[in-house]
Amino acid sequence: MAVLAPRSSGEPVDKSMAYAHQVRATYNGEDEHEMADVMVAKKWQGTEVDRKDMSQLGKVQELRRNFHFLSILGFACCLVATWEVLLTTIITSLTDGGTAGLLWGFLIVVAGFYFVYLSIAEMASMAPTSGGQYHWVSEFAPPSAQKFLSYLVGWLCFTGWQGAICAICFITGTIIQGLMILNDDTYIPQAWHGTLLTMAVAAFAVVFNTVLAKKLPLVEAFLLVLHVLGLFAIIIVLWILAPIANAHDVWFRFSNAGGWNSNGTATMVGLLSPVISTIGFDCAVHMSEEVKDSSSTLPKALLWSFTFNALLGFIMAVTLVFTLGNVDEVLASLTGYPFIQVFFNTTHSYAGTNIMTLIIILTLTSSAIAEVATASRQIWSFARDKGVPGYRWIAHISPGWNIPLNAVLISLVVTSLLSLINIGSFAALNAILALTTVSLLTSYIIVISCLVLKRIRGQPLPPRRWSLGRWGLPINIIALCFLLPIYVFAFFPVAVVGLTPDTMNWAIVIYVGIMGFATIYYFVHGHKVYLPPVALVKREEFGR
Repeated sequence: MAVLAPRSSGEPVDKSMAYAHQVRATYNGEDEHEMADVMVAKKWQGTEVDRKDMSQLGKVQELRRNFHFLSILGFACCLVATWEVLLTTIITSLTDGGTAGLLWGFLIVVAGFYFVYLSIAEMASMAPTSGGQYHWVSEFAPPSAQKFLSYLVGWLCFTGWQGAICAICFITGTIIQGLMILNDDTYIPQAWHGTLLTMAVAAFAVVFNTVLAKKLPLVEAFLLVLHVLGLFAIIIVLWILAPIANAHDVWFRFSNAGGWNSNGTATMVGLLSPVISTIGFDCAVHMSEEVKDSSSTLPKALLWSFTFNALLGFIMAVTLVFTLGNVDEVLASLTGYPFIQVFFNTTHSYAGTNIMTLIIILTLTSSAIAEVATASRQIWSFARDKGVPGYRWIAHISPGWNIPLNAVLISLVVTSLLSLINIGSFAALNAILALTTVSLLTSYIIVISCLVLKRIRGQPLPPRRWSLGRWGLPINIIALCFLLPIYVFAFFPVAVVGLTPDTMNWAIVIYVGIMGFATIYYFVHGHKVYLPPVALVKREEFGR
């Protein structure tokens, strides 16, 4: 059993302190260690601090702690794939903001997210658990709102990460389709082709997360090398062969092809591309229970991976805008991806374009592998606390595997079902891709807001090995000031001119629908079984 739940598990969870003490009294520390020994060999249980953290959080170690600093850093870098995703989503920034909007916008987004990830890094040190945001909300929110807000954030993270798998697999699959369009004049692209390719990428990622799960840390370290060398292989070709644009035009010429009321508004809408390419470094948090010395390693790996990826992303952004060529031509590319047209215009070679694009396909596939791991750990953790229908099956850990196999399979099913939408409506699938960003942004906003409120009220915070110290409150507030406007503009369509149902951003509809379902399910049944993580936390036993 993953959670140290009360004996009468069907009993509704009360948020009173009396009930919390009742839950904590159900098991003692020796029982927890005995259960961990049965589930995971001692060499995979991590350090003594890891065992202490798990005991404080009221959890049992069920997964192998086989990630170290370099492997979890590689995991985060490859999953977020900043420079690769920036390339594939650049059409938004070129339409709204232009080259100047992309460059300045990327710098603004990186600066803003730095404060966000500083805040998340500190919380990861306070409570290094695969639950991440929904666990932190359960601890930091006002008592009257802890249970419901935690439940809602759990669904937001589930929505965001399952949507992220679909997004990266869809992008990878349609890039392959774009190469087919480029190389074969007789090929007639069909929506269902893209759907099948999406499913194929997702299936490969799932197989990797099951059969080769033990090798994931080693592979992620290797893929980090590909992530770096791939960037330089591409930018060297572009700088040598492509015509170089005028620096003044690149840095100071904004565009408003979307028809917004000003260049400023257009640039804000165009920030979606830099945001998508830098969001999601909380992925490392959801692997917490597989990282050795987690409360110390995670914050450092999270911030270093963000800093490193941001640097690579900026190098790619500068390279691309200087070697872009005719913007209208690349935006009109039949491949569906401007960067493929840029590669072809630069090399004038099908072989060269294919090789350069293959690098991106490989790195995005590695991102899909990491996203399946992250999403499965998040929903497994949420199911462990009885937050989703079918929680017993989803939270099951197969003996000897030490991975949430059923949760991994859920990711394959959800991705396959979502990709079917592309057959009927490309706009609807685009809305799901935008939904990923909005859901994760919302989870960040809620959890950081709870932390700010706790700090303003002067309430004690859990002990942590990595702390923001006296700068914690201002950093948290700056993070919120950045997130709130980004959150609003994430719902905007790319263009307001000629807006049709096919070009509308339907993310708001799906977002409200999923949150509505989660809320209804909570009040109808969820509140009867959901076990908020704070009910199991027992920090006072360790001198808090």
